[in-house]
Amino acid sequence: MANRDDLYESAQTIAHKPLLRGLREKVAPRHTAIIVVDMQNDFVAKDGMMGKEGWNLTLAQEMAERIPALLAAARKAGVLVIFVRNIYSTGTNHYLSDVWMEQAARKRPGGYITIPGCEATSWGGDYYGNIRPEPNDPVVIKHRYNAFLNTDLDTILRANGIRTTVFTGVSTNCCVESTAREAFMRDYYVVVVDDATASYTRELHQAALKTLDALFGEITSITVLTDIWNRTNNAPAY
Repeated sequence: MANRDDLYESAQTIAHKPLLRGLREKVAPRHTAIIVVDMQNDFVAKDGMMGKEGWNLTLAQEMAERIPALLAAARKAGVLVIFVRNIYSTGTNHYLSDVWMEQAARKRPGGYITIPGCEATSWGGDYYGNIRPEPNDPVVIKHRYNAFLNTDLDTILRANGIRTTVFTGVSTNCCVESTAREAFMRDYYVVVVDDATASYTRELHQAALKTLDALFGEITSITVLTDIWNRTNNAPAY
């Protein structure tokens, strides 16, 4: 098997720009955005859509308690913070196609049909707890799992010179994974924060991370990221 360093060197000879090698290079604040996916009441709160469907919210709620500290470290280091927010259900059903509704009828216990999801001005569509954008944070509105699909997310990233996307939020195996895969397809480095993402079972979470790590990006933790960004904040100026 080829030596890993040799592989990196060979890759660099045919790449069009310098590779970002290692997590520290990838998450340098000047070219990194942290993307907060779907932290809305309907996906995390007890009385939201997922709770009404009977899903176990424990992992999502525990994860939500950890996100504010990560976002604070990101902002302090100068990392771009982007919030992604769903609008799915509307009174006249502007967004959910027959395909979407058939899948919901076949597999869900009422979500998007008898239990609305993420209505624009509803409590369910609002942000969960204190995980909210600050005035200068871009907010991307989406109507499908993939936050790049028919949104301005790619424009925001490219306008800000972003090379690396760091993912947090819910759910790891659905909207986080769908968006992270697309980020890789669009040639962004992908970093997924294990303890700042969650699914409704640990098995679904771990399976998604295994696939993302193998094919699309790098898995890390809040502790590792905040240590890197805190060291950036405390680096001496020359």
